[in-house]
Amino acid sequence: MTTVTTRTVEYPADGLTMIGHLALPSGTDRRPAVLIGPEGTGLNDFQRRRADALAELGYVALAFDLHGGRWFTDPQEMLARAMPLLADPDRLRDIGHAALDVLRAEPRTDPGRIAAIGYGTGGAVVLELGRAGVDLRAIGTVNALTTGRPGEAARIRCPVWAGVGSEDPIMAAAQRDAFTAEMQAAGVDWRLVVYGGALHAFHHPPVDQDVVPGVGHHPEHARRAWRDIVGLLDECLPVTA
Repeated sequence: MTTVTTRTVEYPADGLTMIGHLALPSGTDRRPAVLIGPEGTGLNDFQRRRADALAELGYVALAFDLHGGRWFTDPQEMLARAMPLLADPDRLRDIGHAALDVLRAEPRTDPGRIAAIGYGTGGAVVLELGRAGVDLRAIGTVNALTTGRPGEAARIRCPVWAGVGSEDPIMAAAQRDAFTAEMQAAGVDWRLVVYGGALHAFHHPPVDQDVVPGVGHHPEHARRAWRDIVGLLDECLPVTA
């Protein structure tokens, strides 16, 4: 473990002022870096803590923003913002590129050693970065089995790991099949883990607000998914002394 320094970073994207959370490990040397995308409700303390946890492991970590600092408590408001984003790969890429530029500009970041992980809508963002041909060492997603425009997955240049709940009605079996078919046809080094009995957003602790149907926390699988993501990073983007 290492001492972590954090700060808020503001940057423009999608016509908004985004407010991200940057976490740095101790020291002054350059380190591998991880971009972290939040679920459709927006960036909150859960994802900020994920960035801090990765910094404790020695990574520079940036949890990026989707909605200009907003956290949506009303599911319909969230869907009204998130669904048009999910339908527009270019907007997703613009959001991802803006955050990636911030991460690359950080002096502690080794710009040649960056991975991206994302949850829900944030997972769609990092997948679109891969489909855009961005040089990443790994892509990890949870609850984000989105498919892209035909042929663009062939631009993905790194392993892709995806996790999903078996009972997730939003990322149901047909969506899983479409995603894996896209990855396989493109020759991507891909893995899919299906967590038995888990719903959508199983990784996220319970929230005291209304949620869309099919959402539910699964503590054991949440811990397993996090271990799987850390294992992906350790394999593809190891931290060296």
